[in-house]
Amino acid sequence: MASSNGSTTVKEFILLGLTQQPELQLPLFFLFLGIYVVSMVGNLGLMVLIILNPHLHTPMYYFLFNLSFIDFCYSSVITPKMLVSFVKQNIISHAECMTQLFFFAFFVIDECCILTAMAYDRYVAICKPLLYQVTMSHQVCFVLTMSVYTMGFVGAMAHTVCMLRLTFCAGNIINHYMCDIPPLLKLSCTSTTINELVVFIVVGVNVIGPSLIIFTSYTLIISNISHIRSTESRSKAFSTCSSHIIAVSIFFGASAFMYLKPSPIGTVGEDKVSTVFYTIVGPMLNPFIYSLRNKDVHIALTKTFKKSMLI
Repeated sequence: MASSNGSTTVKEFILLGLTQQPELQLPLFFLFLGIYVVSMVGNLGLMVLIILNPHLHTPMYYFLFNLSFIDFCYSSVITPKMLVSFVKQNIISHAECMTQLFFFAFFVIDECCILTAMAYDRYVAICKPLLYQVTMSHQVCFVLTMSVYTMGFVGAMAHTVCMLRLTFCAGNIINHYMCDIPPLLKLSCTSTTINELVVFIVVGVNVIGPSLIIFTSYTLIISNISHIRSTESRSKAFSTCSSHIIAVSIFFGASAFMYLKPSPIGTVGEDKVSTVFYTIVGPMLNPFIYSLRNKDVHIALTKTFKKSMLI
């Protein structure tokens, strides 16, 4: 198939991976394989734990279950294909590349929105405790969750459809470990103005919007906590938010650095490092961030182990 300028349209791409240094390939393969296994076990384990323990069937853990599900899928979209780049030439067809781009965008937007829903849940729990059961009813939680996945689908479709309109004839080597937007735009031999505009609109809505909601929620939470006289109660209230603050900082910090720049096509090295944090490291850390200091999870884990020992 020929493009308008007579060049051959690219039918497949080569993903260069994280690094081209031969001495780093094998160590990085085992490092990221380990991260992937830990991420899968951690997120799947947390989901199973929440399902098996009725005392975790609350809005907070309902959203945490969805976060683990998103991270579980998110890692599976990115990491296996990345691992291939460490052991052999990583060839991906145009169709596979667009599919990976869609699901990557879908789950990254889902993560933005579910973290926002979790911030709202913490705001209601701390600032309006007497209205918590009514405000965060099953119906409200369900609507919020459906809104999360709807936002992800709309954003992913916008990115993918705009990418499908481009013609790739400026080479087929993607200097990245996945089919991300900036490296793909570099290979286009047609105008990417619309794509860059969509990036700023979709990323702006799903990063700046949620960031403002999270910032407002925590401003109100901190204000409320500062009025609590008991040091123990104040510490307990803040501990329920600390895990979420860490997760938000890692995810939003890296994604904002990646996309909210003067140009969506940035330095390749910076792009790779920032995407590693929110596509691979973040999904691995989240189960530990939300469970290490969580007494409810510790109790649930102990009960589950005791039940399994009795079987």
